[in-house]
Amino acid sequence: MRETVALGDTGLSVPRLAVGTGTRGWAGTSEQTRKGIAWLSGLLEQAVSLGAGFWDLADEYGSHCAAALALRNVDRSSVVIATKTTAKDHASCSSAVDRFLGELRTSWLDIVLLHAVSSAGWNRSRRGAMAALDEAKRAGKVRAVGVSVHSLAALRTAVAEAWVDVILVRLNHAGTNMDGPLEKVLPLVRRAHAAGKGICAMKVLGCGRLASDPGRAIRFVLETGCVHALTIGPTHDQHLPQLVDIIAKLPNQDRR
Repeated sequence: MRETVALGDTGLSVPRLAVGTGTRGWAGTSEQTRKGIAWLSGLLEQAVSLGAGFWDLADEYGSHCAAALALRNVDRSSVVIATKTTAKDHASCSSAVDRFLGELRTSWLDIVLLHAVSSAGWNRSRRGAMAALDEAKRAGKVRAVGVSVHSLAALRTAVAEAWVDVILVRLNHAGTNMDGPLEKVLPLVRRAHAAGKGICAMKVLGCGRLASDPGRAIRFVLETGCVHALTIGPTHDQHLPQLVDIIAKLPNQDRR
């Protein structure tokens, strides 16, 4: 799988598949990190070799240390690194960005998202963090910014907010573990896509409930025509090659 797509108007080109590191993750741990730093760093390296050099990290997943280890063995320019922060104020967010750069041993972060926004007014309550990320962009520390949304109200705000470059949104064909029914979520995602925002889908397999047919789940998300990439967190050695193979075999018309 070597295809990349433009991530909206961000200037970034990304593979269709981002390797998730936060399955059932929070408070510095996830299913991926609980398997050990060596296992996760090997997974991230494997992703680059398979053409899926898009890593979906987060401070709350505890996955930075594994990514730093993987970066010792891959070309930094071959990887798009996305991470997330729960910081709300300017000082905390500015400090977090510098800490992330140090933890990952890199001079830039491709994408930094405000993590798990859920209120309609997140763009007011996190205004300080937004300003800090703007400063980080101007300084060349961060290339694109945005939010991972966890409610329909937060998604509506993200669609309308000019500050947002990238939206990480819950989306799958069954409406499982989403922020609302498909008939409400999809029109908002389409509006964001049309406005040039980069769209990444999460919960594509519905927290495992749709894992019995990953091909159908992946095909549905990409066939919406408004999703640039999707993030799925492999939890076993065979998962990543299977996911890469599914996407590689999709008909060309499904790759929009």
